[in-house]
Amino acid sequence: MARNKHVARKLRLIRRMKMNRRVPAWVMMRTARRFTRHPHRRNWRRTKLKV
Repeated sequence: MARNKHVARKLRLIRRMKMNRRVPAWVMMRTARRFTRHPHRRNWRRTKLKV
C-alpha cells in the first residue's frame, strides 16, 4: 500500500481498525453472553480489505 494515502482511504482504514475490536465485557454481561463474538472481526492474514 502506498506510503502517502488519500484522506478518504485513511478514514476508511481507521473505521475498519475501530470495527476490528472485541465486544466489550459490559455488552456481554448485559446480553447474558448472547453476543460473545463481534460480527465484523477480521484477521489481517485471512481477509483483505477492498479499500
